[in-house]
Amino acid sequence: MIEKYLNKITLGDCLDVMKELPDKCIDLILTDPPYGEKMSKRGKIGSSNKGVVKDYGKSDWDDKIPEKIYFDEMFRVSKNQIIFGGNFMVENINKNSSCWIVWDKQNTGNYADCELAWTSFGSAVRKFTYIWNGMIQQDMKNKEIRIHPTQKPVGLLEKILREYYKKETNGIVADFFSGSGSTAVACYNLGIPFICVEKNLKHYEDSIQRLKDVQA
Repeated sequence: MIEKYLNKITLGDCLDVMKELPDKCIDLILTDPPYGEKMSKRGKIGSSNKGVVKDYGKSDWDDKIPEKIYFDEMFRVSKNQIIFGGNFMVENINKNSSCWIVWDKQNTGNYADCELAWTSFGSAVRKFTYIWNGMIQQDMKNKEIRIHPTQKPVGLLEKILREYYKKETNGIVADFFSGSGSTAVACYNLGIPFICVEKNLKHYEDSIQRLKDVQA
């Protein structure tokens, strides 16, 4: 059953997909669920004072955080997890962690200086610095086009995967809230098998094209 989802982005509700998967078949989940901040209601993201505003279209995909059953299924199908925005959903995660990831964006604007990711690992807190500040990005020679309001930079995810993914196992990495497809691209770049799922049609179509462009 798992083969039909392997190395592709699938359109659908990830809960339906996870229910088809056996226990502990995923080596690592690296994902970024909705934070319930209703950012997508605004449509336009950016700073009008600086003249940098992008219209992603109004939607309701982040009206609320996923229900607890989504997290229960993620823990069932995977051995380890890294969940961005875990500080917004601690009640549904309902597990302590000694190893939070701190993403330092080197931000100088009105948005948060850092983002947090909950992890299942037993090591100490780790900080990853990767500039993602409006038009300024860490790798300006290979600048990423933003296709999603909460898009994670591929370079950041590659850093995290190099730290936490055990390549010798050839295990599968999954992102069940795929969004912009950054996890798929990072896994493709590093030669890691992946499963990604996205239920928003526009984000799915945009991320599919993004992945195809990289593969080409």
